[in-house]
Amino acid sequence: MERSDLHRNFGFLIHDVARLMRVAFDRRGREIGLTRSQWWVLTALYAKEGVTQSELAAFMDLEKATLGRLLDRLEEKEWIERRPDRQDRRIKRVYLTDRVQGLMRSLRAIAADIRNDASKGIERDRYEAFVDTLLQIKANLHAFDELRGPASESQREAADD
Repeated sequence: MERSDLHRNFGFLIHDVARLMRVAFDRRGREIGLTRSQWWVLTALYAKEGVTQSELAAFMDLEKATLGRLLDRLEEKEWIERRPDRQDRRIKRVYLTDRVQGLMRSLRAIAADIRNDASKGIERDRYEAFVDTLLQIKANLHAFDELRGPASESQREAADD
């Protein structure tokens, strides 16, 4: 790869786009007193309400302790609540509260605005094809990770060079 082609390098490009999206979400989240991590948890719960903390951690690919701290802060704001499972009272399920429903409408509207701004000038069918391509890349990487397992010693040494 030529140095001048770096702006078209897939890895750099996807990282830069993700960074710019995070910056946009951070800026808009700060306006309403919400961190990106809290926003992410609320959005995940909106999609999968009533899951256990372990299920939510797996869905979000977060450590249970990290998610636990985020849930504690959201619970302090009375935006989520943990309720005992009906069959096993030791298990707690996580739900959005009525208090956060208005905020969720705002978050969805803000997210739609950011996505619309980011995809301005891209025809709908090209946008859908792009999303499909990203989903395929994600599936490929998950499959590759599962097949390969952890990095070998020689791979780690090469990364250190």
